[in-house]
Amino acid sequence: EIPPPFDVPHLLEDITSNAKVGSQGDEKARKKALAAARSLCLALETPPEAIVRIAWAEPALSVAARVAIALNVFEHLSKDAGKSSSELAALTGADPVLLGRILKHLAAMGVIHEVDADSYASTSLARALTVPIYRDGIPFCFDCISPSLVKMPEYLKNTGYKSPNNSADGPFQYGHGTSLTLFQWLGGHPEIFASFNNHMSGYRQGRPSWMDPDFYPVEDRLGKGMSTDEDAVLLVDVGGGLGHDLKEFQRKHPELPGRLVLEDQPAVIAGVTDNHRRIEPMAHDFFTPQPIKGARAYYMHSVLHDWPDDRCREILINLKSAMTKGYSKILINENVIPDKGAHFAATGLDMFMMSFSSTERTDKMWYELLASVGLKVVKIWTYEQGTESLIEAELA
Repeated sequence: EIPPPFDVPHLLEDITSNAKVGSQGDEKARKKALAAARSLCLALETPPEAIVRIAWAEPALSVAARVAIALNVFEHLSKDAGKSSSELAALTGADPVLLGRILKHLAAMGVIHEVDADSYASTSLARALTVPIYRDGIPFCFDCISPSLVKMPEYLKNTGYKSPNNSADGPFQYGHGTSLTLFQWLGGHPEIFASFNNHMSGYRQGRPSWMDPDFYPVEDRLGKGMSTDEDAVLLVDVGGGLGHDLKEFQRKHPELPGRLVLEDQPAVIAGVTDNHRRIEPMAHDFFTPQPIKGARAYYMHSVLHDWPDDRCREILINLKSAMTKGYSKILINENVIPDKGAHFAATGLDMFMMSFSSTERTDKMWYELLASVGLKVVKIWTYEQGTESLIEAELA
């Protein structure tokens, strides 16, 4: 257990003991060392220093990173050991003075490496920002979510500080000056929609996966009792984007029989490429009745957190009507916020979801939501805090 932030000697000891093991490939030890290091920074930072970080440095970093991505700065830096602001300006067409200021802040925040005066090189993070599934999280969050966050204090004040719960009239609509829901708006902004799909594909990279043997017993819970019919469906990925989760499932569990069906909006399915031959893309709106009946499992990854409870009930009822009692399951791969000690990644995402009038949910909220449509939680499988859980549910 990580000690409280004010216990500096204990934190230093924890960092030292875990960092060595973590550098040798022990992922849990690395994460313990990282959590202790973050707590140490909070313990050593004075309130004025923290205010400067929160109010100046971090918002400015979002701007600097967004502009650098637009100018392909990280791609240019990845090709050589070091470049000056003038060289990068010539490659990008940007004003050298402007670009120099942006590079300075990126270096100060550790995104790129300042080799010497006006000489910059790539880092592991900067190299990751040349890969679409990692890179596109920044333009998506900046272009789609930031306008809502900027206007959210004003929206909440105007609405009496009530939790937003109307997906058609909330902080997102207020911030963007639109009457469209999130996904309707994304449909009219194809570049941002493409960024969203890439971001969702990369969101779980490097995180523990429920498909791994030490997380969820896939063979025992899905393989055993699976129908032997030729047309039997093993897994329906509802709102599954470009199919990265199903490809991972096929790669990790190729021995399990049954069809794998990928469902999403027609515009998303049209962009699906190089899927495994076993994966069947299907255009489907999850607010309409589920066309695949009697599947072994209906799977949703980061779907329900996009919607308030009333809209989630619509989605779940459509799945419920397709399920076979005693056989079919619903698998929900989402955050479960603990009562104490929630990870900043989950709480930060919850603030983002607030802009869409939705929420990250606690275990109590999940139990109540599923029970309200005649489903029961079999078990919530959680590998570690800060990562998404797997909620296994069936007909009550």
